[in-house]
Amino acid sequence: MAGTFNIADSVELAVVERSGFIESRHAGSAIVLTPEGEVLRSLGDVRTPVFPRSALKPFQAVAVMTSGVVLRGEDAAIAMASHSGTAAHVALVKGLLDREGLSASALGCPPALPGDRTAREQLLRSGGSAERVFMTCSGKHAAMLLACVQNGWPVEGYLSPEHPLQKKILDVLERLTGERPAASAVDGCGAPVHAVSLTGLARGIQKITTAQTSSPFALYREAAELASAARAHPWAVAGPGQPDTVAIERLGVFAKFGAEGVMVMTAPNGTTVALKVLDGSSRASTIVALRLLADARALDHDDVDLARAELDLWVMGGDRPVGEIRATV
Repeated sequence: MAGTFNIADSVELAVVERSGFIESRHAGSAIVLTPEGEVLRSLGDVRTPVFPRSALKPFQAVAVMTSGVVLRGEDAAIAMASHSGTAAHVALVKGLLDREGLSASALGCPPALPGDRTAREQLLRSGGSAERVFMTCSGKHAAMLLACVQNGWPVEGYLSPEHPLQKKILDVLERLTGERPAASAVDGCGAPVHAVSLTGLARGIQKITTAQTSSPFALYREAAELASAARAHPWAVAGPGQPDTVAIERLGVFAKFGAEGVMVMTAPNGTTVALKVLDGSSRASTIVALRLLADARALDHDDVDLARAELDLWVMGGDRPVGEIRATV
């Protein structure tokens, strides 16, 4: 059966330490690109395809933006978000839908409860229930619907791989990564997801995050707008206390996690990391990416240590920390 890289082709990226004992180990692969796009460091197998999962969202958002939909600021950030469903996030999603008089029922993502604990508890106390707008990918789906209306494409079936929107997304992905996807599947939100190598993923994300608004090419102008929006509105990209938001706020990076242990991150100077934790856990992916950028001298180790305290990486014993999740790269 086709699949991603295996254990033998992985390296240890992080450990879970409890009271001085290594309780668990996270293996995976990672690649670091210099600001010029050269391979600075390669750990494990970075050529075998992976599903980027939500790390594909920047490519999907750029495809929407180059299809004629104007997204700027918070609207652009929510279009590539894996948001936690706060009232502010939901307001942005509804605002996108309202542009064309679309109902939340048009969203193709499944109903969900807010990921944010406070928002979830408030909703349940008020008698509310799961809705599509609360789903973590609803901003992406709202933006996709706008692209359909803008271009006269059918709203119904917009998640089909044969739909013009999905073909546009695939074209953008291939142009930016320089790869033709090795496999395609259905993501957790119902949208197509395409397998590319960590090398291709890193190159594509670097092109997005280092693009200039002065570029003669619309693809890169819109990419620059998206990257700028994510850095300016980190709360919209994820949510209060979420790792992507913490990393962007504290260190000025572009960060986008993907389910099953995927992370892409670009430092302010353009140094870029793409990684996958093989067991699918995301608990170590942010700190591993930050450490790789610090080791590449793209971030300061002391600044990473300060941000690390907000990433909830403590291992608890009763009501006190007795260890930590830490990168070993």
